[in-house]
Amino acid sequence: MTEAQPPLEGAPLIKPSSTDHTLYDSVVEACRTVFDPEIPVNIFDLGLIYTIDISSENMVDIIMTLTAPGCPVAGEMPGWVENAVSAVPGVQDVRVQMTFDPPWGMNMMSDEARLELGFM
Repeated sequence: MTEAQPPLEGAPLIKPSSTDHTLYDSVVEACRTVFDPEIPVNIFDLGLIYTIDISSENMVDIIMTLTAPGCPVAGEMPGWVENAVSAVPGVQDVRVQMTFDPPWGMNMMSDEARLELGFM
């Protein structure tokens, strides 16, 4: 496993996720086990996971953000994601990169997250 990468700078490198990969659903479920400690919703449904890219060798690259650049767990959360995803059977390696471009907004939350937080 590799360590979390520093925040990306410049143009966003967001690309479509590997939704057709056989490990995709398991990786998403692993991401759903990680919670922002200040918000009682998992980071996937909060919209903090921008991209899940899974190679044919089962290497997982995740691009994520935080609700705010000054988030108190900014240094820890990428490691939490890496640990959760690396536990998925079949995953060979995980790399988590942080970006703040585009910035997170409440419109990125799933309907389930909005309902749980009382925004619907």
